[in-house]
Amino acid sequence: MTPLSILDLVRVTEETDARGALDNARDLASHAEGWGYRRIWVAEHHNMAGIASAATSIVLAHIAAGTKTIRVGAGGIMLPNHAPYVIAEQFGTLERLFPGRIDLGLGRAPGTDQLTLRALRRSPEAADNFPQDVLEVQAFLAPAGPNQRIQAVPAAGTNVPLWILGSSHFGAMLAAELGLPYAFASHFAPDELIPALEIYRSRFKPSEQLDRPYAMVGVNVIAAESDGEARRLATTQRMSFTNLFRGARGLSQPPIDDIETYWTPSEKAQAMRMLARSIIGSPQTVRAGIDAVVKETGADELIVVSDVYDHPTRLRSFEMIADAAR
Repeated sequence: MTPLSILDLVRVTEETDARGALDNARDLASHAEGWGYRRIWVAEHHNMAGIASAATSIVLAHIAAGTKTIRVGAGGIMLPNHAPYVIAEQFGTLERLFPGRIDLGLGRAPGTDQLTLRALRRSPEAADNFPQDVLEVQAFLAPAGPNQRIQAVPAAGTNVPLWILGSSHFGAMLAAELGLPYAFASHFAPDELIPALEIYRSRFKPSEQLDRPYAMVGVNVIAAESDGEARRLATTQRMSFTNLFRGARGLSQPPIDDIETYWTPSEKAQAMRMLARSIIGSPQTVRAGIDAVVKETGADELIVVSDVYDHPTRLRSFEMIADAAR
């Protein structure tokens, strides 16, 4: 069976505040542990009222403290927003607190808009240094040398495993060159998935962390008792994408019966292109969809987004997905 993991968006809804979203993420992780998911990740997004995971390392500490065995990580930290030294300190500390359970996925996108980027005091050109910054994080997480004057305390020697995240060829080439596992964001940027995986696998160079390519593929999956009910639940995510196109970064909205009344034809076309890697339906539909994705991509692992509005219903979706994949 191909391992399944979870990317939790830590959604703030019209009925749940940020504290509720954070507690729901922790609750989901606790359940996911029992359902057999390998890891749960959260991502760094800034200036988005509907996502509560901006302070990513703190959110991960909250989730990890409520679980025992599931791996917990960033999917990802947008490294151009930060000094590599500080990220090493944060994730090394998490590794000390929760040994053997922490992942650090690194991306080069800002995770926000240009105005917020200025508020972060980061230059748009910072992304140009991404490969060097990845190596710097890796070096600070490695054991300190005898004459090393700057150490990331208490991170030195933790060797937190790094992942490269991407939605283009750049991340694939970097992950291959550095010999790191690669996670492709096909849950919102599916167009380059297959070419990126081909580049990653063909150019991969073994490293101290990894001896062969390891590719994780992001997929939107929403499971319900019937295909029709799953499609209705999926309208929450489709409205969120539509709102992004409109520049309205609001809270997550409850599902509606007819999404066609919400979006324009052009918005629909854009959203459905971005959400092309989606599996929506009954357990039987989900099982067939997962099998097809694994067969097409050869993924070593799938990371699932199940963007369902109501928390108990979302839990049920993830449970059905785990059962369907067995």
